[in-house]
Amino acid sequence: MAKQERAIRTRRACLEAAAEIFNEYGYEAATIATIIERAQLTRGALYFHFTSKEELARGVLAEAITTEGLVPQPLKLQEWADIALLLAYRLPREPLLSACIRLSVDTKARSLFGTRWPDWIMLGSEVLVEAKERGELLPHVDPTDTARLFVGAWTGVQLVAEAMPQPPDLSSEISRLLEFILPNVAVPGVLARLDTSPFRAERLLGTHYSTAVS
Repeated sequence: MAKQERAIRTRRACLEAAAEIFNEYGYEAATIATIIERAQLTRGALYFHFTSKEELARGVLAEAITTEGLVPQPLKLQEWADIALLLAYRLPREPLLSACIRLSVDTKARSLFGTRWPDWIMLGSEVLVEAKERGELLPHVDPTDTARLFVGAWTGVQLVAEAMPQPPDLSSEISRLLEFILPNVAVPGVLARLDTSPFRAERLLGTHYSTAVS
């Protein structure tokens, strides 16, 4: 059991180091040597889990779809908003998540590995379909179209915010995005009950989150 736990920790260290290097240098400029140095592991330890930079990139992208912190809510539309807010809170704090976007917008990496945007669209669409079945959405709202457009808007907000000379808080930006979109999606009675506070994700994750990722 102890050996298995060490292997899990080592694999995670490889992915986190690769994510940091992809974030800092981009996919093409990243090297195995730099990743090994960042991870403070031997070459053999890294190659036991990943035999190439390509495998590391695929491993990082595999971590993209996450709903950590999401808990069932009386309204499915609240869960949809929570997914967006949780990712906005976690992404600046977790290199694995930010590296997924960096790889997705990198032309070379995208040509090799594709992106996880279709998976995010599918996840959002599934939640919105259930919300519509419960009568939470306005009659004209198409769940798949809404999910696709929202993933594009979320990603655009993140990329623009990151590029600003003084980057705004991503949780606040996504909170504002939801405030623009939800009145065109939710029936009035549901809209009045939704919490889109930029502090909601932090509350959902609890006080142990900052310790867990530090």
